[in-house]
Amino acid sequence: MRTRTVTAATALAVLFSSAALAATTPAFADTGAPLPIRSTGDIVVDGVHRQVFISDPSNGKIVVTDYSGAVLKQLTANLSGVSGLELSADSGTLYAAVQDLDAVAVIDTATDTETARYAVGDKPRSVALAGGRLWFGYGGATQGDIGSVDLTDDRHEVTLGQDDRWYEAPLLDAAPGSATLVAGEPDQSPVELASYDVSSGTATRLAYTREAGSNLGDLQVTPDGKDVVVASGAPYYQQVFKTSDLNEDGKYTSTNYPNAVAIAPDGTVAGGTDSSYAPDIYIFHPGSSEAVRDYELGDSGTLLAAGGLAWAPDGSRLFAVVYDGMGAYTLHGYDTPGRAATTVTVNAPATAARAKQLTVTGTVSSTAALPAGTRVAVTRTDLDSPNGKALPAVTVRADGGYSFTDTPPAGGKVTYQVSYAGDSEHAAASGKDTVDVSRAAPTLTLNNNGKVYAYGQDVKFTAHLGTTYKNRSVQIWADPFGADKPNKLVTSGKVDAHGNLSVTLDLKRDTKVTAKFTGDARWAPRSVSSSVGAKVSISMTASGQYKTKKTWGQTYAFFHKAKNPRFTTKMPYYGGRAQRFDFQVYYQGRWYADTSKYFALATSGISQVEITGNHKQDVGWRFRVRSDYINGTSGDTVNSTTYGAWKYFTFTN
Repeated sequence: MRTRTVTAATALAVLFSSAALAATTPAFADTGAPLPIRSTGDIVVDGVHRQVFISDPSNGKIVVTDYSGAVLKQLTANLSGVSGLELSADSGTLYAAVQDLDAVAVIDTATDTETARYAVGDKPRSVALAGGRLWFGYGGATQGDIGSVDLTDDRHEVTLGQDDRWYEAPLLDAAPGSATLVAGEPDQSPVELASYDVSSGTATRLAYTREAGSNLGDLQVTPDGKDVVVASGAPYYQQVFKTSDLNEDGKYTSTNYPNAVAIAPDGTVAGGTDSSYAPDIYIFHPGSSEAVRDYELGDSGTLLAAGGLAWAPDGSRLFAVVYDGMGAYTLHGYDTPGRAATTVTVNAPATAARAKQLTVTGTVSSTAALPAGTRVAVTRTDLDSPNGKALPAVTVRADGGYSFTDTPPAGGKVTYQVSYAGDSEHAAASGKDTVDVSRAAPTLTLNNNGKVYAYGQDVKFTAHLGTTYKNRSVQIWADPFGADKPNKLVTSGKVDAHGNLSVTLDLKRDTKVTAKFTGDARWAPRSVSSSVGAKVSISMTASGQYKTKKTWGQTYAFFHKAKNPRFTTKMPYYGGRAQRFDFQVYYQGRWYADTSKYFALATSGISQVEITGNHKQDVGWRFRVRSDYINGTSGDTVNSTTYGAWKYFTFTN
């Protein structure tokens, strides 16, 4: 049939292809699956067994995949240079031209095993069935010719030398069941094209032309046998010629460097190109020069292989062999590509009021005219109907426009999706737009804001929720100060009959407490916070005194003048925390600050301070000390400023 050749890829691509054998690819539509090849010769589709055959001349193998692109088998035995492929009418037999072995391999598609081999002419390039025979184009440079195998004879007699006027092996094709064969010379400018009557078993030329452009990449005869569609590098469209006289009979407008053509049984034409900056595949209705749909394979480095298109026999899917700049190949599949591309736009207002009517407009457009009375389905998705609610269908106007009104019962994000189901001529499509519908602001309060509590005190926080629609649940979060304590959900649930939800927290740090209402269909989400303080616990003990005594209205520690007082402070530890040590002296009825200094806490939370010096001069004087935590200057900010209790002492002889 048709032959395609792409230059062998790099060793890196070989490794990539080998690795792909282990891949498991799910069923796909309009996507690709990796192929373990480094060149491509031909592609045909077996609709009976739902498998795809791709020849790889460089590796000398035929890869068999299912419709999802998953590799089922690789045929590698004695297939060096395998190129053109052809399926029998019942898809039971695959014929493969094996160039390097001067043969045509015969493969049973039910088992994917070779059952016979025909020795034919030198370097067979392509194969095609016509007039009860298998025809093949063969021959090296300056020796191109056409031969045939008689499939009606058990001996499968091979006849060579049917037309030696070709420079090298031509590409062949014929319509199913036809007795007209078409041949074209690849890699030549201008392209030579010829048609033959093969009903007698001998190829008799009907017509010949040199008007088929330059650098032939592919050709295929239409299912009715009337025309042949040609993909040559130039001109920049797929040419159409009558098979009877090879006069021009139209064109399919694609873009620069056409390199592939495939025709579905209903006549739908897929035209491929080797274009880097335009769509790669174009779909045409029979006889219409303008595409009803096109496909872009990817970035500029992703290209369609020459002759790399093939239809499933029922026309439901198109397959394409694609390669990238690294030489990695993939098999792409496109569902119902013969249907004209359709676009649905939806335009809804950005904002709207709940329970007030709004209007949605849009268009339905296609590359093929839509039938009169086309209707689209409308679905509204909102907080009351998260799975969508069907609204009345809408009729599309003759100009492709439509409009409808709706009164959204729920607030929040409301999405309108408009869907066109498609038909035998048009692909399905849908579009959507979202409206931000207003909701009322609920009442939500939380007590205790700004209060300061003792370290470790149990404090009750109560959130109060006012009127709402359906949601009566509230969350309460506690976020203690300090990066080491995360914000944490401490309670959640429905409020009581009075609208209240409470939680008791053991406060050991300043804490931001937040009540959250997530909203419902009519009332907006809301959150409120209360920031409360938590002091630290501070204890101080004295050591070294010889007695304690209640005097001057306080309890004093008495130290001999030769003894240094030692004061041990304990408070909760936090990284980098220090206590502030205050020292005061009493004179003439007043306490005077002598000094304040900061001393680091050990990780145990303990800090010891010893008062040294010549205490002989301190005899009879009254002193006091305390430990403080000062938010910010004590090394951190996770607690509220806390002043410890005074410790009183004096010296004696």
